[in-house]
Amino acid sequence: MVSLNLNGKTAQFDVPDDMPLLWVIRDVAHLTGTKFGCGMAQCGACTVHVDGSPLRACITPVAAVAGKAITTIEGLSPDASHPVQRAWAELDVVQCGYCQSGQIMSAVALLKAKPDPTDADIDAALSGNICRCGTYQRIRAAVHRAAELAKT
Repeated sequence: MVSLNLNGKTAQFDVPDDMPLLWVIRDVAHLTGTKFGCGMAQCGACTVHVDGSPLRACITPVAAVAGKAITTIEGLSPDASHPVQRAWAELDVVQCGYCQSGQIMSAVALLKAKPDPTDADIDAALSGNICRCGTYQRIRAAVHRAAELAKT
């Protein structure tokens, strides 16, 4: 039995300690916004926050995050009012959308660390998130827009 603080709620999960966090989130907690991409922490689709820092859930054993604060895309805001989510919608970033929850979670972590990032900051912080559709220009513009929205 593993105790997780998932999106602000503590819950017990009867899963093996070595089960990847991604599968606990998706298959046991039924939060499907976090995606499986590569299974090797290379694409960023499975990015969640653990104690406020981005982490690849596909390779993280659930026991390694027991008792820590885990935030998924569903936990950013109940109504998509988070500045990054608002910017994504406003600038119509999504094409296929598969990578976007991971992109958003990485962008949120960047803006927490650097509220007014440069293009180079954005490129570096999101370089581990792959977008097969190539929406990188819209992603960068949305991060800048989210920085503006966060100031208001």
